[in-house]
Amino acid sequence: MSTTIRDFHAHIYFDSDELDRAQALGFATRERFGVALGHFHTRPVGPHPRGSCQMTVPTDRFGAVATWLAVSRAGLTIFAHASTGDDLADHSRNVVWFGPSEALDLSIFD
Repeated sequence: MSTTIRDFHAHIYFDSDELDRAQALGFATRERFGVALGHFHTRPVGPHPRGSCQMTVPTDRFGAVATWLAVSRAGLTIFAHASTGDDLADHSRNVVWFGPSEALDLSIFD
């Protein structure tokens, strides 16, 4: 079985007192790897349990970005997942956590 991965999403999770650190990490990742950086949501959005910002990472850059985030995340949690078009699988099975994993609200994919 073959599944096409369009790209990867890497979500920086943060609490209100970590916003500056999250923004610095997001801007540094965008500058270093040329990834698209989304809005910094200060409340839970979609399945995400707290503040987050999505970075869209092309498949050919995911290895380099993931390697760098693993050691540069400044204590923040990063939730990364494949983007295949199957939202439930992409948020539950096709995932990588940097830092502690957190419970997502997967009910939105029912």
